[in-house]
Amino acid sequence: MELALLLDIGSTYTKGTVVDLDKVEIKATAKALTTVKDDINIGLKNLFKQLEGLGISLDSIEHRLACSSAAGGLEMVAVGLVPDLTAEAARRAALGAGAKVAKVYSYELTDSEVEEIIKQNPDVVLLAGGTDGGNQDTILHNAKMLATSELNAPIIVAGNKVVADDVKSIIQNSNKEAYITKNVMPKLEELNIEPARKRIRELFLDKIIYAKGLARVEEYIERVVMPTPSAVMKAAELIAEGTNEEGLGELMIVDIGGATTDIHSVAVGRPTKSGVNLKGLEEPYVKRTVEGDLGMRYSASSLIEAIDKQEILTYLPDRVDEAEVVNYINKINEDVDYIPDNELERELDAGLAKVATKLAIERHVGKIEVVYTPFGESYVQYGKDLTDLNLMIGTGGILVHSEQPGKILKQGLFNEDNPTNLAPKKPKLMLDKEYILASIGLLAEISLDKAFQLAKKHLKEIGGEIDEIKE
Repeated sequence: MELALLLDIGSTYTKGTVVDLDKVEIKATAKALTTVKDDINIGLKNLFKQLEGLGISLDSIEHRLACSSAAGGLEMVAVGLVPDLTAEAARRAALGAGAKVAKVYSYELTDSEVEEIIKQNPDVVLLAGGTDGGNQDTILHNAKMLATSELNAPIIVAGNKVVADDVKSIIQNSNKEAYITKNVMPKLEELNIEPARKRIRELFLDKIIYAKGLARVEEYIERVVMPTPSAVMKAAELIAEGTNEEGLGELMIVDIGGATTDIHSVAVGRPTKSGVNLKGLEEPYVKRTVEGDLGMRYSASSLIEAIDKQEILTYLPDRVDEAEVVNYINKINEDVDYIPDNELERELDAGLAKVATKLAIERHVGKIEVVYTPFGESYVQYGKDLTDLNLMIGTGGILVHSEQPGKILKQGLFNEDNPTNLAPKKPKLMLDKEYILASIGLLAEISLDKAFQLAKKHLKEIGGEIDEIKE
């Protein structure tokens, strides 16, 4: 029997999934508190003891891989030239690498902005600016500002190739680390983020896991192979495309967490209607957005602020009033680990999740705008058209433990009252009931075929008005 241990080292919990690779099935799961502040291996040993209690010894496991979002995950700052162009391209590259983007800066950095970057203490700075052969002054200025600062983070240079070597020299001459990769926007509105994503991941593996104390886990496992969001993105792409076996088609993953709501889509997103012109920055095929104001606990107050308090009542039973919503928000603000203990609170939690789903998907998908010309109306699309998406997969505690996961996910679907928002219309809905998406991404490092088979076995379709899980 060939076994693989797939670990997701989170900021609070470390989750372990043992997969029997011969039968391609989950043999055991375990969870323990993450102990990165003291010694990360303490938490791991607790998890191993649980597995031993289930009859699985560490010595019997041939493959041991991990992904991690512990110790803050991979935190980055992106710097570019124009907010909607190179700065946005840098932001997308960072998100695509599984990073948490603390902030994006545009144009020439000021002294106060550099001080702000230093206080944010990012793991990596992604420095872009200028198309190839285009503007040189801004990226050179920003390199000098960062080089002469007290910043203590490696800098990845992903801007105008004409001055990339000069930018690297400026930074290195101040005894700071600098690495060159290809421009995230070599031509106007042309995205090229894969080289930057790859370089960020390499830096995470080579340096950042050591700086965060995560490398100590290699005493017991082979290696930490990627940030957790990267594992989820890898799973998403695999599920969509398949292997030798046909994939499930273009899809979206909705991950509702305590601090953020993350949306991943694997889709081309070109216009589905004739006569629509595509404008704006090119969209990545595998796209991730992170909404830091739409979490279920840490950012519950900002979630409510993102929508009218009266509007949230439309997601709740008629008997719930605004005062009860405010009281519940105050309660979970005081205790971010709070778990609803009555029917009203469960309904309030579901209401928050519906709002998070609706807004996060609205922000992720593309938009249609009507443009009036002397020749009549024309239509312009910005972002991805996901109206014909095949599949939507839900994950995260609120969805996994909810009695109505389908009703929560359906809040993000296309709404005739907002026809310019290009959200999915009729996707199949599935649930990651066993939290295996990150494990699928890790297993893909060992076998793409077996990772895909595991996904098909364990992702459950949601159907019917009462949201029963189809076995």
